[in-house]
Amino acid sequence: MKFKVKVGDVLSEPVDALIVGICEKSRELSPIAQEINRLLGGVIDRVLKRKGFTGKSEQVEVINSGGVIPAAYIFLCGLGKEEKIGPEQIRQAIGKVSLRARDMGLKTLATTTSVYSYKSGGNSSDEVARAIAEGAGLAVYKFSKYKVKENNNAKYIDEFRLVEDSRIKAAEVEKGLSTGRIISESVNFARDLINHPANDMTPAILADTAKKMAKGNRIKCTILSTPGIKQLGMGAFLGVAKGSQEPPKFIILEYKGGKRGEKPIVIVGKSITFDSGGISLKPAEGMGRMKYDMSGGAITVAVLRAASMLHIPLNIVGLLPATENMPGGTASRPGDILRSMSGRTIEIISTDAEGRLALADALFYATRYKPKCILDIATLTGACAIALGNHAIGMLGNDKGLKERMAKAAEYVWERVWEMPLWDDYFEQIKSPVADMKNSGGREGGVMTAAIFLSKFIEDYPWVHLDIASVEWNDKERPYIPVGGTAIGARLLIQFLMDFSKRD
Repeated sequence: MKFKVKVGDVLSEPVDALIVGICEKSRELSPIAQEINRLLGGVIDRVLKRKGFTGKSEQVEVINSGGVIPAAYIFLCGLGKEEKIGPEQIRQAIGKVSLRARDMGLKTLATTTSVYSYKSGGNSSDEVARAIAEGAGLAVYKFSKYKVKENNNAKYIDEFRLVEDSRIKAAEVEKGLSTGRIISESVNFARDLINHPANDMTPAILADTAKKMAKGNRIKCTILSTPGIKQLGMGAFLGVAKGSQEPPKFIILEYKGGKRGEKPIVIVGKSITFDSGGISLKPAEGMGRMKYDMSGGAITVAVLRAASMLHIPLNIVGLLPATENMPGGTASRPGDILRSMSGRTIEIISTDAEGRLALADALFYATRYKPKCILDIATLTGACAIALGNHAIGMLGNDKGLKERMAKAAEYVWERVWEMPLWDDYFEQIKSPVADMKNSGGREGGVMTAAIFLSKFIEDYPWVHLDIASVEWNDKERPYIPVGGTAIGARLLIQFLMDFSKRD
């Protein structure tokens, strides 16, 4: 889908559908809606009187224009209560409308930013445009690579136009639209990686994909294979990889958008391309979903892509310890002891607590950069979904200011975080009688014991851990989040970096 900005009158635009936002229980329509209402003999008044469509969030009403205006249809989209309209409400509304338009086989859509901020004035034109691009771009995503018959009959929206009444406003809208397009395309890039089956998204394929992305975006990519990983002493990471016939890859992405010599921000993404649980085998039910266990790595690649395309003025490093976790004859066993890159030893209690082992070595490697801060993002614990359901990311860390920045970015993009405690008391659960620590402290406090384990490998650097296991797979379609891999966390980190660059 292409996005386009034009200067002109949106009511004169020859498109399949014109989109107009309607606030819930508002006494006043936007000027555009008022004009449509007049031209079509009070059609919007009649719709609102029926009380089926009231302007609530996610509601959509389709009106046939009858040839009165060039657009064949008018889509009324509910924005919710006027005082609460912000980027998220716009994303949801545009997402629902885009899905409806695609299902109807429509090809061209148009709207104008003024219908989303006409009264409250709280949303600037570039913010509205960005939200529109994200809502539409994320909503129409579909992973159908392997559905040959469906692809032959697929429905796509070709173009989404924003029509503004002045060149000055159009320039502002163009800026926001470009940002939203880059972000939505980057998120969809990550979704593609997550949704690929594990046989077509091995560590080697993930590494090759990251390398191709880096080549086209001024990013340095270094890929270490088993000999290089061994040379670094990454015994914890290699302990996970031992059971698989697919060789591990340690992927390093370096984007230099900041000043020469400036300390980077390091992002570490869990990249287990398939997690069977290893010797501690997972139940068969739902195991096919475990292709999503490399979501953190996919998100990291997408964030570096967006950072380069948005020219974020920071130095950013992405680290992906990519491997499968399989129960082969050479696999690590419960009771084994591994030596990590830091020198700390780890007793294996469960081979299904593998992500923290791979992350431990990657996090310690991150300290080599003497970074401003370290961020890690991982589908780490099922306990996170038990604690938070499917609407919040678990956040833990050692730096109050960093966590506050992350929480602020999370609210803006609506990929919300909830802080969990990182008290030293939790380390008692992972103390080992035979090694420096255990890789599992049992079911109780699983989110916290996993995080306290990771905290032992970041030295004294500011650090935030994002546990995305609760949000990274979607079983029921939402306004701009389709079924399957969600890549939730990508927009959060992109926003965090954008905000960080402005404050620093």
